[in-house]
Amino acid sequence: MTSTGAHHYAEAAELRREPVEARATGPRTRPTQLVEEHIVEIVSDSGEGAQRCGQSLAAIAARSGHGIWTVEIIPAEIQPPQRSIAGASGNRVRMASHRVTNVGDEADLVVAFNEQVLLSRLNAGEVKPGATILIEKCWAADPDPQIAAAYQTVCAEVRAAGYRLYEVPMEAECQKLVPDPRRGKNMFALGMLCAIYSLDAALARAQVRVTFAKKDRKIVDANIELLDAGRTWAEANLDLRYQIPAPPVTEPQVVMNGNAALALGVVASGMEVCAMYPITPATSASHYLSAIFEKVGCVVHQAEDEIAACTFAIGASYAGKCAVTITSGPGLSLKQEAIGLAVMAEVPLVVIDVQRGGPSTGLPTKVEQGDLMAAIYGGHGDAPKVVMAVSTIEDCFYSVITARKIAETFNMVVMILSDAALSTAQQPYPRPKFNADWLAPPFDQSAVPEDARPYEWDERTGIMTRFIPGQRNGMHCLTGLAHDRDSHVAYDPEINEEGLLNRSRKLAALQTTLRLAPVFGDDDGDLLLIGWGSTKGAIEEAVTRLRAQGHRVSSLHLKFLQPMASGIDTVMRGFGKVMTIENNWNDPPDDPLISPDNRRYSSLATLLRARWLVDVDCWGKARGQPLKPGAIVDAALTKLGPVGTHQ
Repeated sequence: MTSTGAHHYAEAAELRREPVEARATGPRTRPTQLVEEHIVEIVSDSGEGAQRCGQSLAAIAARSGHGIWTVEIIPAEIQPPQRSIAGASGNRVRMASHRVTNVGDEADLVVAFNEQVLLSRLNAGEVKPGATILIEKCWAADPDPQIAAAYQTVCAEVRAAGYRLYEVPMEAECQKLVPDPRRGKNMFALGMLCAIYSLDAALARAQVRVTFAKKDRKIVDANIELLDAGRTWAEANLDLRYQIPAPPVTEPQVVMNGNAALALGVVASGMEVCAMYPITPATSASHYLSAIFEKVGCVVHQAEDEIAACTFAIGASYAGKCAVTITSGPGLSLKQEAIGLAVMAEVPLVVIDVQRGGPSTGLPTKVEQGDLMAAIYGGHGDAPKVVMAVSTIEDCFYSVITARKIAETFNMVVMILSDAALSTAQQPYPRPKFNADWLAPPFDQSAVPEDARPYEWDERTGIMTRFIPGQRNGMHCLTGLAHDRDSHVAYDPEINEEGLLNRSRKLAALQTTLRLAPVFGDDDGDLLLIGWGSTKGAIEEAVTRLRAQGHRVSSLHLKFLQPMASGIDTVMRGFGKVMTIENNWNDPPDDPLISPDNRRYSSLATLLRARWLVDVDCWGKARGQPLKPGAIVDAALTKLGPVGTHQ
């Protein structure tokens, strides 16, 4: 093993048989190449602006009519060491001539601000063999001989591995315009990428003005100069020209990430109180709300901890305003006792969990779908909750509206599972058109009938009429203890069982209204892939590829995880094999210690096997990265077995 870790990508050399141009040497002409899509990564040390560069590139591409999907590359540490493999920070941008629903496979082009962050992406297998790499060349002449030697070594190995490497004097070019190139290199890189991908210069300048809108005019102008300088340099020195055809946009679009869509969904739903405690990767949702919520007469409450945030939201809901609390895995654990109070007291509450890697502090900046069981079964005792998962950026927006409606209709806790992959991913979708039906009608505060009881459960649905503090004749004692229909504390076995039954009935009543999403593909075949949450786009792209190869593969994506819609068992029995695709842990069946008697299945597979007694297999990863369509294709082919073994 070399010090650079080049063994991870050395096999790429076998895939390129032509000589590789090693560096930019002067003006050249090359025809513009039309491509259906490209994946671009911009990586740097933290604080050098690679994430902003990627976000701006995505916004420009989206405004040009391209389909986009972005994923932030975030180091595990808040302030990792400079020039370290573990410190890579940046953004991945997938641009296409069609709608994009996932991160894609390996990158076609990488802009790296030093060789160590480049190694991070190569070692992780995130760069396509033979891809184009643009690297900052200032390190070649670094006064520290070890740094200069490390740079030269990595460049030599990258060329030998078959990558097309260009050494770019970004720092030297930026110093012509700004005193600190580290604070301008990202816009120079953005200009290069706009030239490489034939993106409109005027749109690019407009986006820079938006990006730095809150800054001084001199700063805005300096960044536009850097943008133009990067474009000019690329046009004069790089023989890279691509164009991604953009389909005509037929309706107004918005571009945002998942957390912003969740926040806008809170506003659109009519909820007026959000209580939360900052936690990665959910925090930016509260930042977005804080900037806009007060303008529409609403409140963002930052509590002293997760428990206080949850109880504050419960108090607001009890007072008549359905509230939301937003968190991630460790915060969900802390909220569980308070969530149990909301279940017992039957106070409507929306809980948004932006999942991250776990357990404990785990992987704060990485993605995982590890909280499904905690969402359904995390509380002590029987505490039925509605659990739903979002699968796209657009779904983040509309699901909050649905969650609020369910919470208030059934007086229940509704949990929305998002994750770190959606929280920072950007995607365009049709601009929502406000509908007054999204909002709850004004609460009827007229006097409660004198003979009404606070927990007068309906015998068919389990739903009771909600009393609001201040309603005449509605005074009662709210408690987290077992209680009867008058809200009196009661330990009688029959009364306790009556409460349990009616709280469970509400789930059953909701379940009768759910409709199963259509199968993606045919209704029968050799293999059915079942997923939930942010894996939808990758699964459906994998199914499309497999079907194009002639395989009888389909997929089913679940939005409601508790309760589940009817008909799932019927769909599963139409296929020879069934396998869930999840971004959470499952024991690899080929591990020498793993057997059918001790294998731990992934979360959804466990639920499906238990409920319908169908032999559901599972595949997934828990590497802290979004699942890729290519990896899902490989897993499906393995499950299908050799050609000729499936009908």
